[in-house]
Amino acid sequence: MWQLRWWIMRQLWVSVDMKTNRFALITGGSSGIGLALAHRLIQAGHDLCLLARDQTKLQNAKAELALHRIHDKQIIDILSCDVADYEGLHPLLTQWTNERGTPDLVINSAGVTYPGYFQDLDVEVFHWIMDVNYFGTLHVLKCLVPMMIERGSGTIVNISSQAGFLGVFGYSGYGASKYAVRGLTDVLRAEMKPLGIQVSIVFPPDTQTPQLDFEEPLKPAETKAIAGNAKVLSADQVAQSVLKGVHKGRYVIIPGFEGKFFYRLTNLLGNLTYPLMDMLVSRAQKKK
Repeated sequence: MWQLRWWIMRQLWVSVDMKTNRFALITGGSSGIGLALAHRLIQAGHDLCLLARDQTKLQNAKAELALHRIHDKQIIDILSCDVADYEGLHPLLTQWTNERGTPDLVINSAGVTYPGYFQDLDVEVFHWIMDVNYFGTLHVLKCLVPMMIERGSGTIVNISSQAGFLGVFGYSGYGASKYAVRGLTDVLRAEMKPLGIQVSIVFPPDTQTPQLDFEEPLKPAETKAIAGNAKVLSADQVAQSVLKGVHKGRYVIIPGFEGKFFYRLTNLLGNLTYPLMDMLVSRAQKKK
């Protein structure tokens, strides 16, 4: 009986969501949170376009997703491009939208990180992180938002981070880029709402992805100590939370209990957040 109830609920969710978000474009869609979102969307009957740099990973992701289509007519497009390269991205997206039309849902999930002590990080690292995380998000939206405005509908989801509302030790490059994504998204929410376009921002915690594996050995000892007890979510858990929040029309989406707690605590404490962070860093350095 429970299987029947679940099937009915799933079909209802698909039928409602398909009316407004039929075609989804996901940057960073070949791995991590982006790929997890693609899995959930393809199983809900959506058409997809995955945009990422690595052609081989994109082809593998497409083959993997094709196995989970609920009908043969579902589209899975792949576009190989660096979101930081606007000169290459703009004609590519223009050609794709000329063929497929304006996407109903745009998810900016492409991102990079490189933790470390501020004084040890080369300035090129800061530019690289900002180019991908902030300008990559901006570039995609500059290409697609005018079309959404002309149509009068659409949904935008920008992936920030908990480092986008809390200054986390060891993430001077990453945190700055994710704060920038938050600032851009706050303004977009205000400007797009009167035009019929829904905007959401996501603040995920540490998520089990290839990016987390990459950054783990680079984290300063203080960063590891502060984040050591935090719960790591799976990419699918984050994806589930994101799509649930979008479906409910939420602007701020925070996967996991801990993230919600810290977001509310930060807003509640205001400037008292800084001595709290100082205390955590001091304890971590004593352990070091």
